Amino acid sequence: MIYRFTIISDEVDNFVREIQIDPEATFFDFHKAILKSVNFTDDQMTSFFICDDDWEKEKEVTLEEMDTNSEMDNWTMEDTLLNELIEDEKQRLIYVFDNLTERSFFIELSEIITGKEIKTPKCTRQEGEPPVQVMDFDDAVATPGSSDLGENFYGDEDFDIDDFDMDGFDIGGNPTTDNAEETF
Repeated sequence: MIYRFTIISDEVDNFVREIQIDPEATFFDFHKAILKSVNFTDDQMTSFFICDDDWEKEKEVTLEEMDTNSEMDNWTMEDTLLNELIEDEKQRLIYVFDNLTERSFFIELSEIITGKEIKTPKCTRQEGEPPVQVMDFDDAVATPGSSDLGENFYGDEDFDIDDFDMDGFDIGGNPTTDNAEETF
């Protein structure tokens, strides 16, 4: 079996990567494949978030152990297999590659390919240039991401980025809806 993931960015419109990987590979293997596909260095704290259909974060898989509280579930990339937390097509994930500014890639399990195997992860589609890996905090605040990922991208079909100021507080206005289709 092979998992085929599609990766996009809200910062770069024409950026797409597809990675095929064994479901029994670890999140660390997937992390390395993503970094390689975008030529990023491996010197940043990163995390995966398992999301619901509205991109709401549910579970975090961290690069390093972050919490020693034994009452809470903790997942680390090296110790967690992909198929432990991802089982269904269309499952959504967020991969935070710049923790300081919360910049990330949006990932969807596009296809589960049965009857085939893959030993090492492989980037099978590479379009567009990736965003810069690390951005100065002031630059990140001044450069909001694109909202071209669809009307329901932020989990509310009435969401309109123009109704909010740079700090994310409602400043009035009437929410609008459009008929944009989701990228995935």
